[in-house]
Amino acid sequence: MRLVVVTGMSGGGKRTAMKMLEDVGYYCVDNLPVQLIDKFVDLITDKDTEYSKVALGIDVRADMPFQTVFETLKELKKNPIRLDILFLECSDSVLLKRYKETRRMHPLAADGRMEEGIEKEREILKDIKSIADYVIDTSNLLTRQFKEEIDRIFVEDKAYDNLMVNILSFGFKNGIPADADLVFDVRFLPNPFYVDELKRKTGLDAEVQDYVMGFKEAGQFLDMLENMLKFLLPNYIKEGKHQLVIAIGCTGGHHRSVTLAGKLYERMQRMGNYGITLNHRDINKGADRGI
Repeated sequence: MRLVVVTGMSGGGKRTAMKMLEDVGYYCVDNLPVQLIDKFVDLITDKDTEYSKVALGIDVRADMPFQTVFETLKELKKNPIRLDILFLECSDSVLLKRYKETRRMHPLAADGRMEEGIEKEREILKDIKSIADYVIDTSNLLTRQFKEEIDRIFVEDKAYDNLMVNILSFGFKNGIPADADLVFDVRFLPNPFYVDELKRKTGLDAEVQDYVMGFKEAGQFLDMLENMLKFLLPNYIKEGKHQLVIAIGCTGGHHRSVTLAGKLYERMQRMGNYGITLNHRDINKGADRGI
């Protein structure tokens, strides 16, 4: 019997996660009153029941102080059943954007100030986050990528180090990504833009990849970056970091950065038990493809 408690920031993707778990065979119950959690666990663990996978959604709209939820979950962890707590994290800026797009109010923004509601919720949830088994930062995740992480943890039962790494290619002419943690400039490599047959292609094309990786400096850069990340990532995790944005930039974000971001993504998939996503911010921007 496996019980998954899904909680986290309002707007972080709890409903989506519950739907995904339901699709892979979990019996899902959302927003159960806190007073009933113990009785619910007794019910689903009764020898006469047939539930083997259950997901329980809990958020700050519960009708008791959330500290009670924290204490209840701590007690449940002493239960012989397998209990996993999934905490969905998300940046303030993305949460604000999501609420504005859906025209919904944050549950704790009684006076209409969503920023204050988000800040208050973070404070309320910090204890539960500290005992979560899995923390997924959904700030930069597409629905497809989110499902891949849910499947990896709760279907394939693979290890997960609670760090979501987003590898992002970009063009310096469009500005450095505001959410980047690590920024690398690959304009030291020759620009495929000046090769006529490559000018209108991108780093997604094999011809551009062959050209960029044909320079020994490209491979040396990736080797050194990989070694640095092998050192950094475990230390970031140790300090409680759950999301890392690695931005790789060239002039326009079409050739060199796209190629090297893709190659780094391939390497990182073999590096550890991290969630890895790959995005190309500027690949479709501009008709000049690189200048």
